[in-house]
Amino acid sequence: MLAMSMVGRVRERAELLTAWGRATGGRGPVTAVITGDPGLGKSLLITTAVGAFDPPPRAVLAGTARVHAPAPYDWLAAVLTGVELESLPVPAGALAWLGQNPAVRGERFAPAALLRMAVRTVRTLVGDGPAVLVVEDLHALDPASLNLVGELAATPDLPVLLLVTSQLPDAAISPKLAARTLARLSGSPGAVRQHLGPLARADVATLLAQVYPGPVADDVVDAVWRQTGGNPYCLRELLVTAGGDGPEALAVGPLPAHVRGLRKQRRRRSVTMADAPVHHPATDPDLTAREREVLACLAAGMSDKQVARSLGISIRTVNAHVSNLLRKTRLTSRTEAALWAVRHSALGSPAAT
Repeated sequence: MLAMSMVGRVRERAELLTAWGRATGGRGPVTAVITGDPGLGKSLLITTAVGAFDPPPRAVLAGTARVHAPAPYDWLAAVLTGVELESLPVPAGALAWLGQNPAVRGERFAPAALLRMAVRTVRTLVGDGPAVLVVEDLHALDPASLNLVGELAATPDLPVLLLVTSQLPDAAISPKLAARTLARLSGSPGAVRQHLGPLARADVATLLAQVYPGPVADDVVDAVWRQTGGNPYCLRELLVTAGGDGPEALAVGPLPAHVRGLRKQRRRRSVTMADAPVHHPATDPDLTAREREVLACLAAGMSDKQVARSLGISIRTVNAHVSNLLRKTRLTSRTEAALWAVRHSALGSPAAT
């Protein structure tokens, strides 16, 4: 299936290769955020793209959340697994926190100080680069890891391509924090933003043609596409469990139980979202230049105080601009406005802080 994995994802893969070229050209850090439902191939897209990077990265630092419960700095703790910690320019007590070593936790650190040391640790591991930082399942990460990822995306002269995968914020442990982090990452200079949807019927037909030497009947393609919902993971599992008896067996063979569970979960989520209040944003709101600047700052994850300092205005004026842009866009929250701006490329560059 790996040879078939880029069907329907060719454009996204090419975009990641271009982003790597920018990162290796001294324009890092460059961020690429890839969202989508489970099973749509986010991680496989990254794996395939990284394998094609030229020149190859000097380091690939990858991490994800804990399976059962998030803990502070989950992402960095995964990265530090197997690393010679003694070589890092960070106090042993701080490394114990960052690496989640329960045997050495005697000293406590202020969150801001620990965050600075986390950034320093990553910078040391990256060295002269170029390197790839892979952040899997951002929606499941702890708040400390989310802060770290945001800081890394804004660290000057860090020669990395930051590849982030996530489900949409409504599936996150902390939806508001995940939404704010995604907006901050997507609003960074030169960021790549991708959202993977299901495969089209033509893509499913192409995949089946690669598996079976003879022609696959149109009604079989239709049945497989409907059964799997165009989900690459569901398709792969169906091929493994029922595809050995020929393509016709795919149309009549039931989906494996674990795949049916995934599809039911997605349908329940779709129903829940459909039952939620629907807000219809304005398609072309008449925002002033200052309102667009405020919107860009919100998408970068700035607080009111940071926006005020960045734009040289008062906090009261910031609140007035936010109220006006929410009214004009017909949105209900700052998070919605930030995500709307990213999706519609309505952002200017936030002013330097």
